[in-house]
Amino acid sequence: MQPLEDIRIIAVEQYGAGPWGSMQLADLGADVIKIEDPNTGGDIGRYVPPFREGTDSLFYESFNRNKRSIALSLSDTADREIFDRLVAGADVVYSNLRGDVPAKLGITYADLQDINPQIVCCNLSGYGGGSAAKRPGYDYMLQSAAGWMDITGEPDGPPTKSGLSLVDFSGGLIAAISMLAAVHASRRDGVGTDCDLSLFDTAVSMLTYVGNWHLNEGFEPQRTPKSSHPSLVPFQAFETSDGWMTVGCAKEKFYLRLAEVVGDERLVEDRFSSFDKRIEHREELLNILDKAFLQRTADEWVGLLETAGVPVAKVKSVAEALQDPLIAERGLVFDTDHHRWGTIRNIATAPRVGPPLTGNRAAPTIDEHRAELLEELSTTMNSKGA
Repeated sequence: MQPLEDIRIIAVEQYGAGPWGSMQLADLGADVIKIEDPNTGGDIGRYVPPFREGTDSLFYESFNRNKRSIALSLSDTADREIFDRLVAGADVVYSNLRGDVPAKLGITYADLQDINPQIVCCNLSGYGGGSAAKRPGYDYMLQSAAGWMDITGEPDGPPTKSGLSLVDFSGGLIAAISMLAAVHASRRDGVGTDCDLSLFDTAVSMLTYVGNWHLNEGFEPQRTPKSSHPSLVPFQAFETSDGWMTVGCAKEKFYLRLAEVVGDERLVEDRFSSFDKRIEHREELLNILDKAFLQRTADEWVGLLETAGVPVAKVKSVAEALQDPLIAERGLVFDTDHHRWGTIRNIATAPRVGPPLTGNRAAPTIDEHRAELLEELSTTMNSKGA
């Protein structure tokens, strides 16, 4: 059996953050049933350009593999009856809707507990179900609202969003953790619950030490040049003769190894002999390193520093990153069969439980599993009647 094969999730989800969270569990074997509204053409992620044909897109494929789909309008009486029957045999009703919408659709624990007392009702919204429930939330807005963009980018540049939708993706992971914890409690106690999750909570929680420094010591984060660490020197991006690399000395031993590889005697002078002294003489130290690193290529420096045990990485393009031999070793890319494109190459999710799982399925077409799910419901009812 797959690790989560005994968990069923009814997912009223769309776009990125929500489907990303449920796919973490689907990839581990959970039965994730997407509820797609036939009145709106299903999950809007199906229509995200540029790589899209009809109701299929590579964006949608990136968030919805290993799931099943049924088209149901929750405002339609007959469709609602099917939905409620699915809820009766499920562990979770999961959604990523605006904070005030789950109550309107009748998919909170208060609405569903009579159907299934152990049901977990989990909603991931932009700002939660409280006073800001009606506020729509997207990754860009959350990176702004939680202070991320203000501390990202070059000091003299504009506020900058991260290259990926990290609040969305982190929110999906928080949802996956919350669903597993809530199902565990529900099975232990026999009573379900609501999980009111938000991207705002996610983004603020990830301020971590920077937020704690501000709350306790009034620290005001500032953008730093070349993505440098706020309190460790050297720990940043450096330009080489043909590109960029990152070098980080989070321990004294790493700095000593770096100094030995670079071979400039000034690096072992007393003024650079501790964390505090290197911060005090930051500009002098970085000037030495900047000039030294320009003398070799990124690959040459990475080879030398890795051999010496110094944390280092070449700044790669996405294409270069996906050519790393570790991709194959770690099973991070695999193929699925697709009805339109034949074969799709997929990036794996990161959770690992035991040996690698096989038998991955492409994301479902709209309503692909209606007959299958209705047959399952009919079989369940007949077995109960017997």
